[in-house]
Formats: sequence, C-alpha cells, structure tokens
Amino acid sequence: MKIPRCVFFVLATLLVVPAARAQQNGVKADVPFDFVVGNRAYPAGAYILNSPLNDNVVIRIQNTQEVLSGFSVSNACAKGAPAKETKLVFHRMGGRYFLYQMWTAGNTTGREFPKSRIEVQLAQNHETPEVVIVAAVIAR
Repeated sequence: MKIPRCVFFVLATLLVVPAARAQQNGVKADVPFDFVVGNRAYPAGAYILNSPLNDNVVIRIQNTQEVLSGFSVSNACAKGAPAKETKLVFHRMGGRYFLYQMWTAGNTTGREFPKSRIEVQLAQNHETPEVVIVAAVIAR
C-alpha cells in the first residue's frame, strides 16, 4: 500500500513542478498601450511579470525599457484545459486597459489581478469590458 502512494506522490510532483517553475519564471510581453493594475498606471512598453516569492501571490511588474516596476497581489484562477499560449489578458473599458489575468502555456492555472477603483466604477456605470489579449513568452 505504501509503494502506490509513493509512486502517486512522485508522479504528482513531476507534473506540478514544471507548472510552478513556469509561473515562477514569469512572462514577458510587449504591451502596446498604457494599462492599469490595481490602482497603479503603467505606460506602454516591454514588461516582465513574475513572482519574486515562491508563492506566486505577489507579482512584480517590471518595465524592461525604463527603471519602473511595481507589485500587485494576485489570486489563482483556473480553467479546465491547459492554456494553449502564454498571454496577458486585459479588459478595455472607457478607453482604458486593465490587466485582468496572466497565463502560461501548458498550465491550467493562471493569476488574476484585483479590479481597480476606476474599473469598478466603470462596471457600475454598465460599461461592458472588451477582452484584449497580448501574446507573451515565458521569461527565464
């Protein structure tokens, strides 16, 4: 009975570790528009988003072209099938872009960012978000 549990644990670890490493490495994307994460605005540019801690809760948002970085808390989000591509998902409302989610290819879990006050106000005014996807790559 102990041997099957051990085998199951090893197999589960082998499946989870690459996904965790991919998210720990973060993603790199060229964002062609200004955007908001939480209550902080970021200019268009090349960004690396990664977790400086192993918990993936706090995400560092670093502009690679400028000395500009910030941090945001994030929540886990999931979908039934693995993501087909590494990407950043934005909501566009009221002419502004809000970072919504971050996904890495091959993972069923991603990171979701909290809504800013402005995004909440726009939603209360019955603004419907338009989903905008920016292609990204895994940053190593």
